[in-house]
Amino acid sequence: MEFGMRFKRTHRCGELRAKDVGREVVLAGWVNSNRDHGGLVFIDLRDREGITQIVFDPKINAKEHAEAAGLRKEFVIMARGTVISRAPEVVNPKIPTGEIEVQVSEIQLMNTSLTPPFELDDEIEVSEDIRLRYRYLDLRRLRMQNNLRLRHRVAKAARDFLDAQGFLEIETPILLKSTPEGARDYVVPSRIYAGHCFALPQSPQMLKQLLMVAGCDRYYQIARCFRDEDLRADRQPEFTQIDLEMAFVDQDDVLKLTENMMAAIVKVARGTELSLPLPRLTHAEAMEKYGSDKPDLRFGLELVNVTDLAGQAEFKVFAEVVKSGGLVKAIRVPGGAAFSRMEIDNLIAAAQKLGAKGMAWFKVTDAGLESNLTKYFTPELLAQIQKRLNGVTGDLLIFIADRPSVTNDVLGRLRLQLGEKLQLIPKDQLHFSWIVDFPMFKYDADKKRWDSEHHPFTAPHPDDIPMLDSEPGRVRSQSYDLVLNGNEIASGSVRIHQSELQAKIFKMIGITDEEATEKFGFLLEAFTYGAPPHAGIAPGLDRLVMILANEVTIRDVIAFPKTQRAQDPLTGAPGCFTAEQLEELHLQVVAEE
Repeated sequence: MEFGMRFKRTHRCGELRAKDVGREVVLAGWVNSNRDHGGLVFIDLRDREGITQIVFDPKINAKEHAEAAGLRKEFVIMARGTVISRAPEVVNPKIPTGEIEVQVSEIQLMNTSLTPPFELDDEIEVSEDIRLRYRYLDLRRLRMQNNLRLRHRVAKAARDFLDAQGFLEIETPILLKSTPEGARDYVVPSRIYAGHCFALPQSPQMLKQLLMVAGCDRYYQIARCFRDEDLRADRQPEFTQIDLEMAFVDQDDVLKLTENMMAAIVKVARGTELSLPLPRLTHAEAMEKYGSDKPDLRFGLELVNVTDLAGQAEFKVFAEVVKSGGLVKAIRVPGGAAFSRMEIDNLIAAAQKLGAKGMAWFKVTDAGLESNLTKYFTPELLAQIQKRLNGVTGDLLIFIADRPSVTNDVLGRLRLQLGEKLQLIPKDQLHFSWIVDFPMFKYDADKKRWDSEHHPFTAPHPDDIPMLDSEPGRVRSQSYDLVLNGNEIASGSVRIHQSELQAKIFKMIGITDEEATEKFGFLLEAFTYGAPPHAGIAPGLDRLVMILANEVTIRDVIAFPKTQRAQDPLTGAPGCFTAEQLEELHLQVVAEE
């Protein structure tokens, strides 16, 4: 093994093509495989751009051929040679460089490698804990390299678009004062001020509003955000937003700009045109048809309200739910009459696991609806139900009856499960949609007061302001979510910029003047110095890239993510502090009982 490089790389391992035949080149990378075929040694050399086959012929250089035979997987080498055409019968159409190979005249071993703990092959499944423990090896795989490249292109497309629209990229602080954002903060103890802590930002929300007061007019940043919350496939303790804010705009301005930005991103990421304008659904429409405020619109199976018909039946479950103000909804499952009794029982079990007390069902036959429940319904009522659901012979009709929130949630989730089971969801399709007119408030029965549905700086719909005192539950907010394939990928709102209205909203959600001053005093004070009307949105970069890359977890589009237990197997974070460090930070560790 030599120190220093005898020659310099001229090409990446994924760049050479038939047009390069005859050219002398230098490649560098990792040994992906090593094969000895009747005296010739073939090595697949890999870097982030791809793989090139290099060949060693003892007739050309016996010394280099002998050295090549001893190269093992993941050894780092450089190779000088001439690009030659492969024989037609050995062309590899699976890789872009499959028409050529490099006949090596000189090789330099840059470093050896231990045998990796797993095969660095995209086709081989490896447990996530092992992948994250050896993340630097996992990232060598072409799939992961492609994901990081895609993430770079998406971020660059957003930057290029926003720059062309007159936005300024402005960084905001990471060390902040704790303010209520909806999740637990990550805190950083202060060494200088005993007993005081910084909080890592859950979002730059108030800071970007201050930038609007400051006259910056159009702001954005690729912002790091932190939330100490329960994790799942599309959540991380630290995540990235394409955060932006605009002054002197309304909701339509933000939606139009955002969907144009998404069109630019999709063009770069997928090479396809996004049809604009994007469809819009009100929150009420989304809940009515899909039982979710982030509906997957790539397939049908819409929810149908049958509460009025269900209330006419003698079926006790339906009657009690309707009488108590509940909701009965149904889904028509095409071809579902062919489900076995076990498959139907599994659906019932899934509904119960999701929070429903049970699930009613009917099969549609030539003779009408069949079920063990038909005795509770008149033939006329069964016919009306079948007609409302457009049921045809061979369908299965499933029903959930419960409180409105439970009915919508459970049936909405069953819809997704059925979409997967029936293979109704096109995996290669991108379906964006806006959800608008969210409720302004949600009622907290435990605290017996209203809370903000979005956040306390969201402006109410102008038409609904008169109902703030009399009917707060009917007030719509000027908030909006962008949904892609059933995932919320962006959320934003028109902000309150008038001190009087902001104070009123605080009081409605139980924040006293003293608390408002303590938590948001700097923002409220800024509003007294001429705050312009403003609005913004924050697309989630990780989740967007995850969908564009056809991955199922954001961990596969983040270079160094945490596990679902918020741990880093690679570095061992979180770790313990020494007694000296704790003393400097004025901290004392209390053992768990």
